Amino acid sequence: MLRKIYDWTLEKAAHKYSERWLAAISFMESSFFPVPPDVMLAPMCLAEPKRSFRYALICTIASVLGAILGYIIGSFLFDTIGMAILDFYGLGEKFEGFSEQFNAQGWIIVMLAGFTPLPFKVITIAAGATGMPIYILIFAAIIARSARFFLVALLLWKFGPPMKEWIERNFALATTLVGVAFIGGFVAIRYLV
Repeated sequence: MLRKIYDWTLEKAAHKYSERWLAAISFMESSFFPVPPDVMLAPMCLAEPKRSFRYALICTIASVLGAILGYIIGSFLFDTIGMAILDFYGLGEKFEGFSEQFNAQGWIIVMLAGFTPLPFKVITIAAGATGMPIYILIFAAIIARSARFFLVALLLWKFGPPMKEWIERNFALATTLVGVAFIGGFVAIRYLV
């Protein structure tokens, strides 16, 4: 099933309304959709390099708006829709323990999940379910999602097809390392200053 959704998403990159599809998928991915917008972003950046940063901006704005929907699901629909999404990712039973940790370091978790391949929708739903202030979610989502999408756009704009192949092979590793370094910087500043 996920492969069919992935293929369907990739097909939308060549659609005449690809920017609208990119926005829709970015929005949905932050709250319930399983395929990340990078699947569309990469081929669109390669097809029209001059529009790469426009595409990254579309992803960022739509993703942050989708994060707000995820927050609403967590706040008001957690027992129904929220738990179904968490169960889909195998996290329903682990949520109680996770929520305690989430309350202590929520903004760091949002930043890390927003930048790495971790399911961002799980984090946005958790933010609503645990009562994280929405402004923290929005601020962290703007930073993390823009860093992620603009990095992909920059690399594809600058290096083209060879970079696409490298990203596809090493995306999880690359974004996780950069995300850990990024968050590590914030943590270091917090404890050193």
